[in-house]
Amino acid sequence: MLETELCNIKMKNPTMLAAGVLGSTAASLNWAARSGAGAVVTKSFGLVPNKGYVNPTTVEVTGGVINAIGLSNPGVENFEGELKKLDGSVPAVASIYGANPHEFSVIAGRIDGKVDAVELNVSCPHAMGGCGAAIGQDPDLTAEIVKAVKKNVRCPVFVKLTPNVTDIVEVAVAAEKAGCDALTMINSLGPGMRIDLETAKPILSNRFGGMSGPAVKPVALRCVFDVYEAVNVPIIGVGGITDYKDVVEFLYAGARVVQVGTAVMYHGLDIFADLCTGLEKFIIEKGYDSVEEMVGLSHL
Repeated sequence: MLETELCNIKMKNPTMLAAGVLGSTAASLNWAARSGAGAVVTKSFGLVPNKGYVNPTTVEVTGGVINAIGLSNPGVENFEGELKKLDGSVPAVASIYGANPHEFSVIAGRIDGKVDAVELNVSCPHAMGGCGAAIGQDPDLTAEIVKAVKKNVRCPVFVKLTPNVTDIVEVAVAAEKAGCDALTMINSLGPGMRIDLETAKPILSNRFGGMSGPAVKPVALRCVFDVYEAVNVPIIGVGGITDYKDVVEFLYAGARVVQVGTAVMYHGLDIFADLCTGLEKFIIEKGYDSVEEMVGLSHL
């Protein structure tokens, strides 16, 4: 009943571990898979190792958290070793980032065939070295990156979009025209900040970071809803999902599957089993035959 497909990738349920959460090692990704996630996404990695920002990198706020990790990662060469350790029980998606189309293409080419899909992170609001949202805010540059990657891989290519734009539909359409296979929406909101009352200094070492958690869900839903009406590629909804009702809203808005990130921090990996149990009960109560039947119902 919960089985679905995304770009011909079969999933046992429509939930995915989002990039950046417990996804830096094969052990953590396998753990998420065993806990009930329908697919897993790695932490974003680049061409070379990156230490990211020094602590503190995360701070809690009303309705979520603000983080500025700085895309810390061991680099593609080291991450290739982790990809070989994946148990293959659920589909795996590699989240990658780069400073330009060439870097994205090189990284994607090295892992093509080792994962079920790649997700292009062109939207991190706290990235180092010009590798973040500034890329995803430019429709033309986003399109160039998609084209470069598509030329170098055979696996599906997802593009993770930023909400921090004047018109997310414009960027989504550009990515689709360039050949992307799916859109992941949205990355964290912001950047935002918190200030320590005792020191009068910003709490995060980078001062600013991206906000995630329940408070961003209304923005994410609106982005999914708007883009669904403008593109034909499937949408992966992400942003503030904490229970099955949130999943239903994203499906109704037009997402085919969803990703879960911040909720793992609050509820642990049991969140995936909880989401699926609630969603299955809802489907039975409402008389739906499948998850696919629910996608985009808000537009009818």
